[in-house]
Amino acid sequence: MPRIKSPEKFKHFKILSALDYCPTGVHLEGGGEEDTWGGNLKLRKVDSLLRPYMSVKQYEELLSNITGESGAHLMSDKYAPGHYGPDIWMEVARYGRAAEKIARSETFDLIHGHDWTSVSACVNAQRTSGKPYVYHAHALEFDRSGENINQDIYNIEKYGMEKAARVIAVSHYTQEKITSRYGIDPAKITVIHNAVSRHDSQLGEIYPKKDNAEKIVLFLGRITHQKGPESFIEAAACVLQYMPEVRFVMAGTGDLMVDMIEKVAEKGIGRMFHFTGFLQKEEAERIYARSDIYVMPSVSEPFGISPLEAMLFDVPVIISKQSGVSELLKHALKVDFGDIEALADKIISLLKHPCLAEELTNAGREELKKIKWEYAAAKILAVYQQVIN
Repeated sequence: MPRIKSPEKFKHFKILSALDYCPTGVHLEGGGEEDTWGGNLKLRKVDSLLRPYMSVKQYEELLSNITGESGAHLMSDKYAPGHYGPDIWMEVARYGRAAEKIARSETFDLIHGHDWTSVSACVNAQRTSGKPYVYHAHALEFDRSGENINQDIYNIEKYGMEKAARVIAVSHYTQEKITSRYGIDPAKITVIHNAVSRHDSQLGEIYPKKDNAEKIVLFLGRITHQKGPESFIEAAACVLQYMPEVRFVMAGTGDLMVDMIEKVAEKGIGRMFHFTGFLQKEEAERIYARSDIYVMPSVSEPFGISPLEAMLFDVPVIISKQSGVSELLKHALKVDFGDIEALADKIISLLKHPCLAEELTNAGREELKKIKWEYAAAKILAVYQQVIN
């Protein structure tokens, strides 16, 4: 891991902090975890420019707060809305150097890396150790940015998948993109769907029951282009014309949040539309439990675990056909992203026909029994064995 806050010991695996393998001869002023570095170089903690999913305006404000001067002239086209701040490249490279040192001192049989930020580390470890490398694709640059991709990130993704002995994709939807967009041989790709964990303690009496008199339709996720928040608002406006007392909730934050607040105001639906901001785990579970419908209208979703999380709380779901999770779920309503009329119709159908919602809920409860992390883990282990052999 890049950094470990509270190291724990486990029976079957060891967790290492890449921070411990960074250049030596450093100590952190004021004490702290990095005190053990020692030496002549002194570090002082400062505010970081590394922030995900910020708008240009938010990023300029952050730069102004840190530097004390206007942030506009410090911006560049490379760090457009939805992208990371400039320090991410340095951190990826530093992580890669740390992995190279770890590979020299540790004993292992293969390397498993996740997405583009791990490619430098994996390739360095592969070159140093001679061990095979598995690339696990959870999301692609085409999912995050549509056709307006960051070419540097695309190149890293392509290079990482070419260097890997095996590629794991979280859906057939992602596999097709890896093949068509990156030119990777489909025979090299194994599809292993994600899953969800069900803990009975999450679903007990600690959460309030649904209020049958008040209907709540939920969007929970990053408020960014990939997740389709604009479609959710457009559909909400349509539904409220026929069912004016339905409440819509958009939970999360992201670079489009201000734009979406303005859009709700323009539509004149602010009285029945609520923005919660970012929610911690228990807060997210509470809003799931109180909701009557969960909507995931993503433009492009490699998998999408949130519908499965909603189903844990017996919430019927409407999902984009352009998502990996739609391959797994048979008992969910599905729409093409951007089809506002179809999305609104399905929301109204579930709200007006409780029997349909109950049918989806009961069938979904049985469906979740077949979607477990244990099954995904067994498939990953099989990939490991194939690569090693």
